[in-house]
Amino acid sequence: MSFKDILKLMRPHQYIKNLFIFLPLFFAMKITETDLLFNDVVAFIAFSLTASAVYVLNDYHDRDEDRRHPIKKDRPLASGAIGTTQAFVIMALLALVGFTLMSFLSLEAFGILCLYVVLNIAYSFYLKHVAILDITIIAIGFVLRLFIGAFVTDVVLSMWIVVMTFLLALFLALAKRRDDVLIFMETGKRMRKVIDGYNLQFLDTAMSIMASVVIVAYTIYTTSSEEAAYFHTQYLYLTALFVIMGIMRYLQVTFVFKNSGSPTKIVLKDTFMQLTLLGWIITFAWIIY
Repeated sequence: MSFKDILKLMRPHQYIKNLFIFLPLFFAMKITETDLLFNDVVAFIAFSLTASAVYVLNDYHDRDEDRRHPIKKDRPLASGAIGTTQAFVIMALLALVGFTLMSFLSLEAFGILCLYVVLNIAYSFYLKHVAILDITIIAIGFVLRLFIGAFVTDVVLSMWIVVMTFLLALFLALAKRRDDVLIFMETGKRMRKVIDGYNLQFLDTAMSIMASVVIVAYTIYTTSSEEAAYFHTQYLYLTALFVIMGIMRYLQVTFVFKNSGSPTKIVLKDTFMQLTLLGWIITFAWIIY
């Protein structure tokens, strides 16, 4: 067992999803307040370590299925690089540190973290085999990140952020399932039992619907009089350009390039997506700050 194997087991590239913890503070226009930002940073670390513990449990449970996957077969538990006992020790340490840090920040956030773990354990052992419910659980996980960010900074969470985060996460989860269906169609290997409840027609239609709903919801959000009054600006709608470009790019990656298996890796490797996200962040921050 090497340090590289431990890192692979922890899946640090997945931590990009945990940046949603910072969104409540960003939209509350308090991201520059160092004490609140510090709480968010600690919460990010705590959540990331706990999420890694969940990944270890998931990898242990899925090790046989992962061995049949063209990419997941190289995961430490599936490949045998890390033994079962070693993995459980690592999982326990990660969970202990993560829970301890979060408990110091906020009892409410600690409760949300516990809920996240319980949901993911249920997901790993049963819920991921139930079509539609599986992607819904994934989307709920993103929303829970928002609530943790709100609780550790005492920020009121906007219903718009919750709704759009859920919709966007659902869109990404559908794309991920589409990749699983494509692998099954091309190789005959069933990566997940749940793909029996999906096919390309259903997933393509659902993705198209969700993409449209995300764009419409964001446009309504940025043009609403309530948000204009809150942010003291009428120009939030300008940021919709980047949202539309980002959604269109992800559809291109999914339908044209057929490479939607890992949303986090797409964000980390796709220059177009990175520039779109950066453009949205800079433009939104410039307008509200």
